[in-house]
Amino acid sequence: MNKLVIVESPSKSKTIEQYLGSEYTVLSSKGHIRDLAISGVGGLGLDIENNFTPKYDVIKEKKKVVSELTKAAKNADELYLATDPDREGEAISWHLAEVLDAANKPTKRVIFNEITKSAVLDAFKEPRDIDLDLVSSQETRRILDRVIGFKLSKLLQNKIKSKSAGRVQSATLKILVDKEAIIDAFVEEEYWKVKAIFKEFEAELLKYKNKNITLGNEDETDLLLRKLDEEFEVTKVESKDRKRETKLPFTTSSLQQEASNKLNFSSQKTMLLAQKLYEGIELDYETTGLITYMRTDSSRMSDTFSTPAIEYIKETYGKEYAGRVKAAKPAKKGVNIQDAHEAIRPTNFLNTPEKMKKYLTKDEHSLYAVIYNRAIASLMKSAIIKSTTMELTSNEAMFKASAQELVFDGYLKVYGKYETVPTSELPVIEVGSKIKPESIDKQQHFTKPPARFTEARLIKEMEDLGIGRPSTYSQTISTLKKRKYVSVKEKKFIPTDQGKLTIEKLDEFFAQIISVDYTARMEKVLDDISTGNEEQTNIVSSFYNAFIPMVDNANKNMEKLAPKFTGEKCPNCGHDMVFRSSRYGTFEACGDFPTCKYIKQKDAVKKEIISTGVKCAKCAEGEIVERMAKSGKNKGKTFYACNNFPKCKNMLFYKPTGEICPDCGQLLMDDNNEKIICQDTKTCGYSRDK
Repeated sequence: MNKLVIVESPSKSKTIEQYLGSEYTVLSSKGHIRDLAISGVGGLGLDIENNFTPKYDVIKEKKKVVSELTKAAKNADELYLATDPDREGEAISWHLAEVLDAANKPTKRVIFNEITKSAVLDAFKEPRDIDLDLVSSQETRRILDRVIGFKLSKLLQNKIKSKSAGRVQSATLKILVDKEAIIDAFVEEEYWKVKAIFKEFEAELLKYKNKNITLGNEDETDLLLRKLDEEFEVTKVESKDRKRETKLPFTTSSLQQEASNKLNFSSQKTMLLAQKLYEGIELDYETTGLITYMRTDSSRMSDTFSTPAIEYIKETYGKEYAGRVKAAKPAKKGVNIQDAHEAIRPTNFLNTPEKMKKYLTKDEHSLYAVIYNRAIASLMKSAIIKSTTMELTSNEAMFKASAQELVFDGYLKVYGKYETVPTSELPVIEVGSKIKPESIDKQQHFTKPPARFTEARLIKEMEDLGIGRPSTYSQTISTLKKRKYVSVKEKKFIPTDQGKLTIEKLDEFFAQIISVDYTARMEKVLDDISTGNEEQTNIVSSFYNAFIPMVDNANKNMEKLAPKFTGEKCPNCGHDMVFRSSRYGTFEACGDFPTCKYIKQKDAVKKEIISTGVKCAKCAEGEIVERMAKSGKNKGKTFYACNNFPKCKNMLFYKPTGEICPDCGQLLMDDNNEKIICQDTKTCGYSRDK
């Protein structure tokens, strides 16, 4: 019997095919094969008059893939759809079933949370039908994003030259713009700190006459200092043991945050590396996935992993280090935790980072190590830290000194690389003793405005507020950068003038739609659809009927941004010259376009060669650098080529990502849209969603 299995990733298909028998053929859809059409009212791909029924077209770049899958499906006796175990994967399976006319033969959905031989074989023993509620939830998300994206993007492009808007994208941008407004309005205030410097330690002034004290200027500070006695009396010494609880294993969000903070990885890089670790690494004896599925909200781990892992901890580190399985993180109020998968953990606790190092790149190993150590650490005892405080008084002024030491390292035995415990000591001094400070130090300070968001803090904020899904955080942040709505300085996001203007106009005409509360509520509605507690047509209909009047009002009343004048006159017709922009940058043109199409030619300036830092896959010697076409129909257009030209004539029309195509070994490129594609678009045709 010929059984056809379809997965999303080519590398995943190679791994799984090794596990199944010869009667199975495993092929890849290379991601999504269909998307909403761009026909119908407003190019939305919806039949508005027929209950907003969506219309789908096969993605142009996937026609060859679909043709190959269709041919294979016709020759198969059974069809197994083994796409990713989430809503998006469920939707891809449904699209495959629809396109391949799967109703004419036995078709089953197979899901597994890890790509190991045992997990895959067990999953094929218990196939199920496609979950149409999950499909409906994903379809609703896509429809809403299409309606909002198409309508708002077109409006903003026409009115204020902003490139795009979106349900999650714009709500996230609003968080950044609102924070910047708080920073702009911040007024710093002066305050002073006082420290008593003793021979072996320092103590800071906290209270005066049993009240917390704030010194607002130097005169106040000097007045208090004059009241202090020469000797200080030790009035209290206290030591306490406190526990530092181990952290839960990673969810998608917490992994992105930790990788950003501890490894300096962007969320996009983290997810690309995690995808590779999940899909399979070639070891000496087999190809296997090293981690469980990396898109999850859950922090629980299965007993099949936890129970033997705790025994491993006892044998490796001692019984005193073995902890217990911690309760999974509860959902925050108003936020629905999707608990379909486990936390992100190693598939086998015996695959230690040390053993796996020779099979992984440096970055893959760094990410695998933090995932492995976090999962093991979550099953270990808490660390115990001894904290000692000493209070000293001087004429009703109370100073406090503190120190701490690590008494028991607990989970830090394996996670200490990522969490440190600074240690210090206080001398042994009895209560009632009097000691004289060597000096009294006063320091001027000023209050600081709230800190801007780093990528890690922004992801945490999005998670806390329930905006988007963890799997979309990376793409959302990448889009804000690409649209030039934000800049990044010292790893912090700063909204650009265009980003601020975008939110200003959206706030004016679409405050309800781009609000954080609305976006979070919509995620809850999508969750309800996925569980069968809400109906897709009602949600889409009510949203559309409320949203379109807002768009019509904005089209009518939003003021169009006036062009910026250059101060020169057009040499052809005498009208004012203005600055315009295109995908190639800013240029100067006649303000009477399209009647006059004069464009001022820029003086030729030799452009500095910009390297992408990507090694040429063709000659393996040169680097791919940025070039600009000097003639022909592509004149002025940026392309990428090997700096070993003319010896090597490797050329790309999109920026390389630095990754190698899993199908043909050539470079992968960012198509400036929503895809990562192979350099060899004609012969290979590999592509995937970002």
